[in-house]
Amino acid sequence: MYFAIWSRKKLLSGIALSLAIVFASLALYKTGASAVFGGSNLRQLPIYSVQTDEKKLSISFDCAWGTDYTDKLLEIMEAEQVRCTFFMVEFWTEKYPDYVKKISDAGHEIGTHSATHPYMSKLDKSAIGKELISSVNAIEKITGKKVEVFRPPYGDYNDLLIETAKSLNLYTIQWDVDSLDWKNLSAIEITRRVTSKVKNGSIVLFHNQGLHTAEALPQIIKDLKNKGFSFVPIGELIYRDNYKMAVDGTQIRNS
Repeated sequence: MYFAIWSRKKLLSGIALSLAIVFASLALYKTGASAVFGGSNLRQLPIYSVQTDEKKLSISFDCAWGTDYTDKLLEIMEAEQVRCTFFMVEFWTEKYPDYVKKISDAGHEIGTHSATHPYMSKLDKSAIGKELISSVNAIEKITGKKVEVFRPPYGDYNDLLIETAKSLNLYTIQWDVDSLDWKNLSAIEITRRVTSKVKNGSIVLFHNQGLHTAEALPQIIKDLKNKGFSFVPIGELIYRDNYKMAVDGTQIRNS
């Protein structure tokens, strides 16, 4: 008898706790900020993807270690009339200013990928600010265009990083589809991986120095166009205001 009563109390307590967590999560989910429930605190999230009924997505490239395949990537984009987003590290920007201008003049968006490519969650606010401001200034000096998006090196972030970027009017961007081109997958493997994973509002991660990226890209674009997708820079994909964040980093327009 005692065991039965104890078991019932345990069951009811478990149900009550579960309901409390659900209601708390829902309440925090509707805050309208980039914060979501994480333990006992509000956790900041970068944008991984965008919820949209439109069949559109963004292709992005991280630029840090060379230019061997960049001309080919730009040729493909021009031939396919696709505009995308390039995230540039400051030392890359300073080493290849002609490419920065060439990419910008071709109509592609340029975002910062930091100044020195550090693990930015290990930095204090002052150091984060220097990384962002310095890299943004280096890009804007060449292009004459405002930088509005930022991708953390290694995908590494914390609340302080996102809050500091926000204070500098930068949207922190991740991805929901990783091409894994940095692992030197074959063009066929990259193509299959990307085309099988994208959805409306996806942000796809590539690298301008990926060994087989330029080889895979024409087929990826062709396959996605056949599925009805169009391509826009990240700055044209994301919502700038009146949005909320899902726990997986999906940006959702407030109804």
